[in-house]
Formats: sequence, structure tokens, C-alpha cells
Amino acid sequence: MHARPRTLRRAGRAVRALVLAMTVAGSASTAPSSIAAPSGAPSDATAPSASGGAAASTAARAQPVVIAHRGASGYLPEHTLVAKSYAHALGADYLEQDVVLTKDEVPVVFHDLELEAVTDVEQVYPDRRRADGHWYVIDFSYAELQRLSVHERVQPGTGAPACAGRFHERGLPLRIPSLADELAQVRGLNAAAGRDAGVYVEVKSPAWHRAQGKDPSAIVLRTLAEFGYRDRTDRAYVQCFDFDELVQMRTELKTELKLVQLIGENAWAESSTDYERLRTREGLREVARHADGIGPWILHVVTWPNGGGAPAFTDLVRDAHAAGLVVHPYTLRVDQLPPNAPDVDAVHRALFDRAGVDGLFTDFPDRTLRALGR
Repeated sequence: MHARPRTLRRAGRAVRALVLAMTVAGSASTAPSSIAAPSGAPSDATAPSASGGAAASTAARAQPVVIAHRGASGYLPEHTLVAKSYAHALGADYLEQDVVLTKDEVPVVFHDLELEAVTDVEQVYPDRRRADGHWYVIDFSYAELQRLSVHERVQPGTGAPACAGRFHERGLPLRIPSLADELAQVRGLNAAAGRDAGVYVEVKSPAWHRAQGKDPSAIVLRTLAEFGYRDRTDRAYVQCFDFDELVQMRTELKTELKLVQLIGENAWAESSTDYERLRTREGLREVARHADGIGPWILHVVTWPNGGGAPAFTDLVRDAHAAGLVVHPYTLRVDQLPPNAPDVDAVHRALFDRAGVDGLFTDFPDRTLRALGR
């Protein structure tokens, strides 16, 4: 386990005060219907290509972007408004929002379809679980979810911390935010800080949502549009593991936002998408017809051998760039490094200096910014 950065130790009391002040104050649950677009073009803007995707600009690769994975989730519970505030304060270029739908079709910022790993749902609603033993976001209204307290992720079954050295205070009024809550907060933080952090939204499990009678992509894109995120010049990405869903967003829902194809392992069963094929040159060219980038697992880019030695690189970044796609791998965790990686600095060097990725999802945005000399 790596020691916490000195900056966090010094800021401990301030962070706790921030948690209490922001969560007690509550949050706005409804987005205004007409809001001006965020100002300023992104430094990683992409230009449409003839095939309908986008060709990454030289400027994008010269300045990789730092994407706060679920906020500053290495320091505060994931996807809480305070975790996003801290990530913004640390200087992250983008703040990530995973989005699932409630029973009353409110898009909420939450990673899992189920509630129990990061909330106290078992205590608050003991009789609301399904036959499979899980409590699902989609079975609760937004108002009902506001009764839950969010905490650091725990391991299923045991309740043990998923990451032992992280923020494990309980009893703080941390709630599940709506997507509108979070977009309003980002707008306010940008105005107060005088800088334009972007948003990076994932539509979670769209096929599963449709089987439950909901259409998440249309709702997410509509909410983003209400906050002024509408085209490639805006500080927004939309990502999804489902290839067919990204095609639908571009062709049927007609979004002009930058789209990113997330790439996992077929064994993960994230969707019916064949990720092994997408990692081929032909597959990447197909992705580029509709999307602007890919979000692969770090191990799709670089691995380290048992017993030490030089890292081994795949051709994925080179082939993606040749297809006109930016590459934003996931997820850098100081306390859960890739297997056999010697240290966090080695991972940063491999990804930025050797592989040439265009950005990185990180639980520790300060560490990644420091690695980039920012």
C-alpha cells in the first residue's frame, strides 16, 4: 500500500469541512430548461473526419487530459458531489459521471445498477430487494434514493473495505446526486474558479435499462443539452461500453457530442459487443465511423512481466491514432497498480511517454497531474 500524498494529509480537516458544508446545504434536483453553453473551446477539441468520426488534433496529443474517475475517488467516496468538488480543486480537466436511471426516470450519477456496495440501502429499505438479493437503483424513485447515505465502496458479502486506505468515515450526509445536480455544480465551480473543467458521462448498461422499459441515452443527451453541452466544441464526452448504443446516439439520436467507445474484456459481459474485434485495426476503423475516441483498459495498452523487467506495449494506441481516435485508458489507482508494475510513476511514464495516450482516467488526479508536470 502506498502512502497517501502529503497534500492530502495537510488538507484532511479542510476536506472534512467541505464534506459537511456541501452535503448539509443540499442540492438542486431540477435542471433549468434553457442554459447558455459553457464558454471556451476545449484544449483537446477534435475535428470531424470524412468518415463521420473525428481525427484527433496534434494539440490534443501534446497535452493529455486528466479525467477524475468518479471524482477524486481515491480520497472521498465515489460519485459524491464532494468527490467532484475536490477533483475540480485539484485541477482535473474532466470529471466523470456514470449514469443510471431511477424508477421515475431521473438520471442519477452512480456507478452500479445495484445499491448495496456504496449505500446503506439494506438498513433503510430492508424489504425492497429483488429475488436475486440485490437492491436496484431503477426500483426506487429519486426522492426515495435521497434517504440513503453514500459511503466508501465495500466488498460484496463481507462488507470489508474495497480499498483499505481510503476515506471510511460513516454517518456523513453524502447523497446520490442527479445528473442535473452535478452539471449545475460543475457550472458553478467553473464560474467560481475561473476555469472550464469538462464532463465525461457514461451511459451505463443501456440494453439492461431497455429490458426494464427505460431509454437512458435519450434522457442523458437531453439533460446534457439543457446545460449547453451539444456539440464537439463543448467540454463534454459521452462514453459507453455498448457499440450499438454509440451508433444509435450518433445516427438516430443525432448527437454531435464527442463519443468514446469503452473497451473491456469479452468475459466481463458488459454488453454484447465483441471487444476483441474492436481492438483490431478493422474494428478501430469501424469505431471511428461514429466515435471520436476509445477508452481501453490499461492492460490493453501495456503490461509488466512477472519478476520485473521492461513493460510490453500493444499496438492499440498506434492503431487507434491511425484511425483518427483519441485514447483515454482506465483506471489509474495508486493503491491498486496494474499487476507487476513497479510503482505509479512507472505506470504514468509507460502510458504518457512511451504509449502516447491522450488522457487517463485516474482515482488520484493530483498524482496524474504531477506526473504531467502540472
